[in-house]
Amino acid sequence: MPVDLLALGRETLKNQAFSQLLGAQLDVFEPGQAQLSLPVTPQLLQQNGFVHGGVLAYLADNALTYAGGSVLGGVLTSEFKINYLRPATNAEQLVAVATVVGSGKTQAVCRCDIYLLSGAERKLCAAAQGTIRKTD
Repeated sequence: MPVDLLALGRETLKNQAFSQLLGAQLDVFEPGQAQLSLPVTPQLLQQNGFVHGGVLAYLADNALTYAGGSVLGGVLTSEFKINYLRPATNAEQLVAVATVVGSGKTQAVCRCDIYLLSGAERKLCAAAQGTIRKTD
């Protein structure tokens, strides 16, 4: 019987206390890709009214790990880099879209774009790339 990746991924997210604290949701989890979303709330903003960079880094890290895990199984982040392209402001939601760039037996290189959503408008605010390593 095929594994329901989305159900498995959502169960994993449910067991991540920090993800629950932030209100993250797993919207897509398929071989080679993942998409996480997060509602923008006042608690996630820094002193200038922008979503805190740590929140964007969390989204990138988790989305990259889900994408890598979709092709490798149990994984952890080995490393990642994030570029903040514009302040994350005036958004209702953040969406992180991650894909596998390439993978082998023990690691995957993945990229992630994070978008600000406000109504029908979608703006790129950050881009990340990372290496995800198999643990089992």
